[in-house]
Amino acid sequence: MDTTTLSALAEPNRLQIVELLREGPLTVGEIAETLQIRQPQASKHLRVLGEAGIVAAHADANRRIYQLRKEPFIQLDKWLASYRNIWEERLDSLDDYLKVLQKKDESQKDE
Repeated sequence: MDTTTLSALAEPNRLQIVELLREGPLTVGEIAETLQIRQPQASKHLRVLGEAGIVAAHADANRRIYQLRKEPFIQLDKWLASYRNIWEERLDSLDDYLKVLQKKDESQKDE
C-alpha cells in the first residue's frame, strides 16, 4: 500500500475535496467556494492530491477542472480487502461461539 495516498487523505480539507469530487469534476474556484476556503488554499490541497495521484486536472479555456482518479482508490480497496477478510473470519468465529453459548444456555434452562 502506498502511504502517499493515506497521507494525502489524512488532512481534513483534502478529504473534503475528495468527497466533493465524488459527485463529479469541479474547478478550484467551485471547490474553494463550497468549502469556504481561499482559492490559494484549495490550490495547495489540490496540488498535494495531484502529486499523490488522487486527482487529475485538465484545462478548459483558462480554468482547470479537477476530477478523481480511480487507480489510488482501487489500490486502497485491495489493501483494505485483506483486512476485511481477517475481520470477517473473526466475526464468523465469534458468531459460532455465541451460538454455542446460546445453545448451552437454552439446555440449562430446560433442565
